[in-house]
Amino acid sequence: MAIEQRVLVIDDDKINLKILGDILRDEINVMVATSGTQGIRKAIDYQTDLILLDVLMPDMDGFETMNQLSRNSKTSSIPVIFITALDDSRNEEKALLMGACDYIQKPLNASIVKARVRLHLQLVKQRKMLEELAHIDPLTSIANRRKYQDTMVDVWQSAVHKHGCLSLLIIDIDNFKHYNDCYGHATGDSVLKKVADVLSDKIDSLGLVARYGGEEFVALLPDISTEEAQEIAKWCQQSIEGLHLSYQHDNFNGDITVSIGGATVFPTPNCQPDIVFNEVDERLRDAKNSGKNKVLWVEKSTMNTAV
Repeated sequence: MAIEQRVLVIDDDKINLKILGDILRDEINVMVATSGTQGIRKAIDYQTDLILLDVLMPDMDGFETMNQLSRNSKTSSIPVIFITALDDSRNEEKALLMGACDYIQKPLNASIVKARVRLHLQLVKQRKMLEELAHIDPLTSIANRRKYQDTMVDVWQSAVHKHGCLSLLIIDIDNFKHYNDCYGHATGDSVLKKVADVLSDKIDSLGLVARYGGEEFVALLPDISTEEAQEIAKWCQQSIEGLHLSYQHDNFNGDITVSIGGATVFPTPNCQPDIVFNEVDERLRDAKNSGKNKVLWVEKSTMNTAV
């Protein structure tokens, strides 16, 4: 079992914590909490893969802890196994109806605990793999539009909370339809992969790059200033032109290039990400309509949040 998977045990009894720790620690990373409140905080902070939760605890029992975990977007998807000395079916039914994935009764049988934890961690691993595949563009192997949209929500909210900045780039391959017409879609797909590789090499360590659709890509750069983001955009532009993917069409004879629209903003609750995207997309259209192969930035005056 992968050591990176983490299980959080929430129980007010230190003896039970030690027993469960001894049962599981050789195979997984075990974290402990001695109250529901502490357990919720650790689940949020460490995003554990599985929670083992005692029912009978003072102040906040297991059912109320489960209720709060399920209402928090950061913990609602973490599977919970109830562990309790209660042996009546009504409590087991209540736990399962609340969304618990399993219910183990005390006294604990080490083999059963290990087997059930292994099973649910394997299910977690499979679910995460499916979620990851759902966010990957199958042609270029970078993030897809859905992943961009989900990430934008998260980084936007984070920037609002921290009063930080966020840079957005929209990158479009110039004359790509003509290229496909000349050389066919298979060759066009090869170009898309090469452009994606260039963008990924530069941007992956700084933020997110995704294929938005067709020959269009987007890049999210959290905490990247205007000057830095413009340098990144120009580097991407020059590097793609430097691939020397030459083609001829009608009166054109040259290399594949990209046009880029960009903006750096300080997100606020009064401005939505779509407004910023539309502004940047307009600058991209201006870049393409004014000769292509250039970077145009949203001016401060055109958007209240722009910097």
